[in-house]
Amino acid sequence: MVKVAPSILSADFSNLYEEVKKVEDAGADLLHIDVMDGHFVPNITIGPPVISSLRKRSSLPFDVHLMIKDPERYVEDFIKAGANILTVHVESTVHINRLIQTIKEKGALPAVALNPGTPLSTLDYILEDVYMVLIMTVNPGFGGQSFINGMLDKIRELKSKIVSRNLNVLIEVDGGINEKTARQVIEAGADILVAGSAIYNSPDPALVISRLKNLPPT
Repeated sequence: MVKVAPSILSADFSNLYEEVKKVEDAGADLLHIDVMDGHFVPNITIGPPVISSLRKRSSLPFDVHLMIKDPERYVEDFIKAGANILTVHVESTVHINRLIQTIKEKGALPAVALNPGTPLSTLDYILEDVYMVLIMTVNPGFGGQSFINGMLDKIRELKSKIVSRNLNVLIEVDGGINEKTARQVIEAGADILVAGSAIYNSPDPALVISRLKNLPPT
């Protein structure tokens, strides 16, 4: 069964703990936390102190997505704050292999993210070293964007690479996920769905999460 990771980017930040508790009680499998620095992407969100505060009050695995420049400067801080999975963009560093190894050494599961325009070939020599690959199906920086349909082929191709190399690597998909697009990305090979607006803008988050996990095939 596919897992669902609600993104707190769409939460009410004035009441963040209750927003996290709401999706935890609603059946979320992970909590997706977007970290933006205003340089790598045109938005600014949160840092380690907020994650550390939430960590004390939530038992969900924290799926921390670093959309920041020079992530190698901050990975230890985010892991100490409570990141269980730490995702870095291949576009954000010139030493991605070294960074993956550092994340492992510091005790988190390493993941890499690809922007829509970034080819899968950037994974050729690191795919066996990561726990997860995050395929962005919108351009990162803001919630509520529309799904880029062309990314379905990218997900299929990544799934084929993973299977052909007999690897145990998860595929996470982030951007424009709702019941319609979720079914498409699951069929393409996704293991984890990141959903923000679809969950947090719903009057019944538990129903949305349940539907995403139990979508029938087309």
